[in-house]
Amino acid sequence: MTERRALLVEVDAATQPDLLAFLRLRGYQCVAASSADEAEDALAGASFSFTLVDLNGNGTDAAKLIQCLKLHGRNSGPIIAVADRRDNGLGAVSLEVEAVLHKPPSLNELEQAIETLVRPQPEALAPAPEPMAGRIRREMELWRSPKMLEARQILSEAARVDVTVLVTGETGTGKELVARAIHQFSSRRAGPFVKVNCAAMPRELLESEMFGYERGAFTGAHKLKIGKFEAAHRGTIFLDEIGDLHPALQAKLLHVLQDGEFSRIGGKSTLSVDVRVLAATNQDLQRAVAEYRFREDLYYRLNVIHVFVPPLRERTTEIPVLANYFVERYAKLYHREGFSISPPVLERLTHHRYPGNVRELENVIKRMIVLDDPFLTRVPLPDAGVDGVDSARPPSSPAPGPEPSLKEIARRASQAAEREAIAKMLERTGWNRVRAAKALRISYRALLYKIKDAGLDGGRSSVRSTS
Repeated sequence: MTERRALLVEVDAATQPDLLAFLRLRGYQCVAASSADEAEDALAGASFSFTLVDLNGNGTDAAKLIQCLKLHGRNSGPIIAVADRRDNGLGAVSLEVEAVLHKPPSLNELEQAIETLVRPQPEALAPAPEPMAGRIRREMELWRSPKMLEARQILSEAARVDVTVLVTGETGTGKELVARAIHQFSSRRAGPFVKVNCAAMPRELLESEMFGYERGAFTGAHKLKIGKFEAAHRGTIFLDEIGDLHPALQAKLLHVLQDGEFSRIGGKSTLSVDVRVLAATNQDLQRAVAEYRFREDLYYRLNVIHVFVPPLRERTTEIPVLANYFVERYAKLYHREGFSISPPVLERLTHHRYPGNVRELENVIKRMIVLDDPFLTRVPLPDAGVDGVDSARPPSSPAPGPEPSLKEIARRASQAAEREAIAKMLERTGWNRVRAAKALRISYRALLYKIKDAGLDGGRSSVRSTS
């Protein structure tokens, strides 16, 4: 018997609990998405018997939302829209949905709509798109290097137990793929996978995005908003760029991890959620802890299991198989089925250093296919060897890299000044680290970390040699 699933998109918080209870009593597995992005993630990973969408939910443009659902074809099933009575359903009809219900939706009308629209017709079903779990398995099969095989082993074991996982690695290495794999192969696979980018918005907006808010909590809060943690109930929440999380939100997140409870902004009641937390960062969180930028207790709560994803330059044997995989995938998507890469071009791709890692390689392949440029002539790839030196230049002439940003210049200058200050203080105190830490007004542990990070751990001779 085919599994019955219902997708609820941007449904008003006041009616969502009743709708979920109503549908679950009728044997439907329900997934609630609070945004178009979450709906797209859900549709990429599963097919649904029908989709119920609130056209006045959390503010997403109705046309854009319906278009997003339609792009996934039969995966969304028939679309049932909920609209205000003053709209008379005309806007919804113009968007080509299968049924329109007025707010607040009558459960009897919803049941009639479902009975009318949701009828099993096996002979009419088109081939389903590759399920998310299948796509993840396929991409994981491309992992050939020892470090990636180790990462696969760890995430496979992590998927079996319901604990927090910290995924680390440079930008573009595939940390989100690891997080999705853990979710897809866990007991929570039927629940939602909700992603939050902790670096994408200011603290105040991020707090309301993560935890929601009550009506009237602040100016502009005209109605209740469900946060990402509520949307991820009985599923997984993926906190990307966790190293950029504001200290005040770190404390609130720690409380959720400890007790599974939180309050919406402006709320008086405590809400309980059943959520697995996965986090990822490209930062050194141990250093952030030593510098008091990240809570130590939160770090240990997140780092129950650690998965490190190495940069692509450390697993060059995977570049040819990844390149061919992306060619197969995007040539079909962009209707260039005959596209292929010659061995010389594949060799050039293999020897590039990829500061943007797998994401950069993927974008290079996309560009080649879209521009029909199999020989990399229209937008050439730098002929950089594995050591980062341009093969067309003498070995003594390094290839010019991108100009550093002001932020990077400031970071380098700050590191140089900090190293000099630490070195001078160590020399002044005769390498008495306790006295040096006190004089520098930092903790002893932070000083030890900074000494090692600055390369000063060679002892007194290394300090004197710099003077």
